[in-house]
Formats: sequence, structure tokens, C-alpha cells
Amino acid sequence: MAKGDDFEIFLATAPGLESVLCDEVKANGFRAPKAVPGGVTIEGRWHDVWRANLVIRGASRVIARFATFRTTELADLEKRARALPWAKVLRADRPFRVEATCSRSRIYHSGAAAERIQTAIQSILGTRSADDASVTIKVRIENNLCALSIDTSGELLHKRGFKEAVSKAPMRETLAALFLRQCGFGGHEPVIDPMCGSGTFVIEAAEIAARLPPGRARRFAFEELATFDADAWQQLRSARVAGAVMPADRYFGSDRDAGAVAMSRENAERAGVAAFTEFRQCAVSGLAAPAGRPGLVIVNPPYGARIGDKAKLIALYRSLGQTVRERFAGWRVGLITIDASLAKATGLPFAPPGPPVAHGGLRVTLFRAGRLS
Repeated sequence: MAKGDDFEIFLATAPGLESVLCDEVKANGFRAPKAVPGGVTIEGRWHDVWRANLVIRGASRVIARFATFRTTELADLEKRARALPWAKVLRADRPFRVEATCSRSRIYHSGAAAERIQTAIQSILGTRSADDASVTIKVRIENNLCALSIDTSGELLHKRGFKEAVSKAPMRETLAALFLRQCGFGGHEPVIDPMCGSGTFVIEAAEIAARLPPGRARRFAFEELATFDADAWQQLRSARVAGAVMPADRYFGSDRDAGAVAMSRENAERAGVAAFTEFRQCAVSGLAAPAGRPGLVIVNPPYGARIGDKAKLIALYRSLGQTVRERFAGWRVGLITIDASLAKATGLPFAPPGPPVAHGGLRVTLFRAGRLS
């Protein structure tokens, strides 16, 4: 797993969205993408790890596979770990931590497994472990097969590095990007979110249209590894940022909460998309299609977990559907909710939905409608 070696790279996502993420990975030219449970695998080198963290919008983490071997005893686990070329990947002057999971294996104690890997690495490098270390070694022992990997992202990738203000129930940027992709958005049409919260859908759409890489404003765990080349990384990041364009369309958000609108504007400013986004305080009843060609209405309304009164929710969804049907002819619609009956209350012609997706402890579903007549 030296700088010039190919290895497997795993891009994690929410179960149910693997094929959507795979489409994004393919569109970005990565080699041998394959949708697997929980994410997408590709083949590549460290430059590909850096690029995936920088440009892929839908992945929550980028994991570099380090080694795989069969083992049934803790002593053997430690022995095999000691034989691995850790010095080619980890730096002796940077702390690390180990996380382990065990299932259906003779080694069943995850804490003991993590301790053995930690001991092996420390005996080779002399480095220290720390609970708050940026670099995490992931150990997965399943059916007596041990897979060792390195989390190259650090903080989850939905943390783009600019959103300081968030609403009470924010949509993660990684999910928002994949839902936009599922709705057919490619950056060449306007988008409006009539319940924009902290502006996630609007800002993601604007960034996609502007070709701004999502990882441009944050640090990554791979910067702490022995394989990191600061000059090459700076060149890669600068080239991607320099490729940004001014979109032909504008991206709109509204919310009845003045605080949410202020948050959205601040977040858009920090993200560098304020010049082509607009946010205003507005109830659903006051919503109107912006001038120009039609595009995509995408919305993540409140669900029962946030309000709790089903009758009020149905009235809200009914009002939303009526407004969109009457004022957004030619537009497509994407709606995220936990309850099919709420989507039905809109009266919008939704196609059969895909599988539900985990979000904030709930299971949400994207409902899509084609161009409205």
C-alpha cells in the first residue's frame, strides 16, 4: 500500500443509496466502481483517495483498505498485524486510534481486538494512540476474516467546512446531494426549496451548478499520513477550484422562519454561492415560481417526529401540494418524508418511491414527480 500501489477504496453511504453514489463515482471517472452494501468500491492509489474526498458529494467517508487475512486467535491477530508495513502509511509523529467490530468469529471481543492492533502498531512505530486522533484504523472481523482499513476522511464528509449555522432538523449535505441526483438534477436548471431550513438543498444545488468541489474548505485525515504529498494535494485542490463556473440559473430558498432565512444567507455567503442564490421569508401559501425556465422543486417538510400532530401535518402537505400544482407548471418535484400518507396528501403525481434511507434516527423516503402539467 505504498504510494504507487493500487488498492481497494471504499466510499460509504447510507444503505439504499449505493447505486446513486455509484453513478456519481462513475461520472467522476474513478476506476472499477462497484455498488456494494453500504457504499461503493473503487480501485486506485492515494491520489484517488484525495480526489474522492475532494470531489464526491454523496459519500460519508472514504476508507482505504490496508490488509485482509484470516485469523481465529488474538495472539495470531497481533502477530499478523506486526508483520504489516505500517511505516509506509502511518507517521510516527502523529497519533492514531483503533476501532474494531467483531461478528460471527472466534475473536468476539472488539475491545481486545482493537488493543492488539494498537499494541502492534505502537511496537513498530513508537507512536502514541489518542481518543481524539484524526487518523482512525478500522478493524472488522467477520466470519474469521479480518479487514484492516484507514479512515482517510476524518470528520464525516457532510461537514463541508462552511456551514456554521444549522436548523433543528438539518438534512445532511451528502444525502441532499444524492437526493438531488436521484431527481435528475445535474446543475443545468433552477432549483427552489420552499422550506429551506439552513439552506442545504439550495447551496448543494448551487455548488453543483458552479462545479465547486465539496471538500475544498476542510481538512482530511489523509493529510496526517505518511503517503501525503502536500504539494500534489494543493495542486489538485487548486485545479478543481479554478474549474468553477458562474451558473446560468439561480437557486432559491424560502422559509416562514426569519431565523432560517438568515442562516441560509450566511451559509451561502461562506460557501461562496451567495451571488447566485436567493433566500426570502415566505409561507408556503405565498410561494411563486421564479421567472424563467422551469426546474426542480425539492423540499424536506416537517414530519411527525418533529411536529407530532398528524392533522396539522396533512393540512400543511395539502397546502404545499396545492401551491405547487397551481403555480409550478413544467417543474419536477422531489419530496422527502417518513410517511407515504403525507406524500399522498399533496395530491402530486408521485411515481412509486425507492427504498427508505436512514436520516437522523428516522427512515425517510424520496418521492418524485415528473414535470407538472
